[in-house]
Amino acid sequence: MGTRTSTTDLGPGQRATVWLDVSLPTGSAVPKQLSHRVVVKVPKPAPPLVPPVVTEDVAPVTVSAHLPAVLEPPLRGPGWLDGNSCCDMTPHRMALNPIDGKLWGAERFAIDYEQLQPNGQLFAGDRAKNESYAYFGADVHAVADGPVVAVLDGLPEQVPGDNPTGLTLAQYGGNHVVQDIGNGNFAFYAHLQTGSIKVKPGDQLSSGQVLGHVGNTGNSTGPHLHFHVMSTPDPLRSDGLPFVFRSFKLTGRLANMAAGDALEAGQPAQLQPGFSARDENNVSPLNLDVMTYDR
Repeated sequence: MGTRTSTTDLGPGQRATVWLDVSLPTGSAVPKQLSHRVVVKVPKPAPPLVPPVVTEDVAPVTVSAHLPAVLEPPLRGPGWLDGNSCCDMTPHRMALNPIDGKLWGAERFAIDYEQLQPNGQLFAGDRAKNESYAYFGADVHAVADGPVVAVLDGLPEQVPGDNPTGLTLAQYGGNHVVQDIGNGNFAFYAHLQTGSIKVKPGDQLSSGQVLGHVGNTGNSTGPHLHFHVMSTPDPLRSDGLPFVFRSFKLTGRLANMAAGDALEAGQPAQLQPGFSARDENNVSPLNLDVMTYDR
């Protein structure tokens, strides 16, 4: 049985996934290959067959040359909080889907968007009502030109604060739209409001076009837009691909992951002190960023 608890100890018959973020100095060349050396300390060695330390050099891995898609933001207005994206160990990044005999990392760059209100809170009034979230029903915009390849609508809204049960794999994204944005990139707009989707498969979308509204459907515990870019049209049987937004204003950042949990409980946002707002161009938002999208 799997566990999400980080460990360096493996028992008999166990396997583990190692997550590595390789950072490079600004302007440096991206390597074409990465090699890995794994060193294992054996608790009960049996020399000479099983030495106390086993060192293995793993075959080099070719670094993908796939360039990040350059997109327009899927939302408009101030206070949009980036939850669960790169580069913390968030549920999105650690989600591996075992489908058809392969592990797929569809959500490795996915963003959950919620909107901070002027008082720094996510909702006002009854937490268990979708209407308490002012951004419930906000317009969702196409991030690029390209055709719609899949749509699901008609799933009911969930109750904020409750963990949904009984969902099939096809229902995890809730009401959603999949768009082919070219060069092997597919955009996924998920958890849309019931009955709000304005497009159908085959429709050619223009960048900025409204395709639906922010909702709380599928595997969702509160109103938000889940957005990611993937390698196939299947939201789960795909690998997540990096993307950047052409421009946005970075206005703040939550102090830490615990501040995100406090937000969900009704507390106002605890932001990093002394943060200087700045314009960003052709970069990807990071987990806990707070942004204004003007276009």
